[in-house]
Amino acid sequence: MKLLDISEVSDHTGIAASAIRHYEEKGLLTSVGRRGLRRLFGPDVLDRLALITLGKSAGFSLDEIKDMFGPDGRPDISREKLTARADELDDQIQRLGSLRDMIRHVAVCSAPSHMECPRFKKLLRVGSRSRKKNSSMRRERKLIG
Repeated sequence: MKLLDISEVSDHTGIAASAIRHYEEKGLLTSVGRRGLRRLFGPDVLDRLALITLGKSAGFSLDEIKDMFGPDGRPDISREKLTARADELDDQIQRLGSLRDMIRHVAVCSAPSHMECPRFKKLLRVGSRSRKKNSSMRRERKLIG
């Protein structure tokens, strides 16, 4: 088993050494020793970092990602949480698609000013509601997680 020092892990993954140290501080990674001042990791760290990156891309917090690993350090991902997150992403995709369509309309709208365009006014209302909804969803996720 070849141990990788933190710079090798960073080179293999493209993840900054500072982020790797942060993940270790948060309990997402565990180094197996040191070579001089450099932390050493087992080769499984590459898969673990790939899972962390994927989880972050899907919108999970680091604490939520940490909970996706069992006591033995192996992935133990709740299918219910994954399904719920996929549903949230579907909703977000729907909202973003609608937002994109409205922005495209406003870009070519023949109204004398954007504020005279009914669809632009609707876009402003939708944006305001979306911010409120996202804010309350983040608060709810913190309470649940």
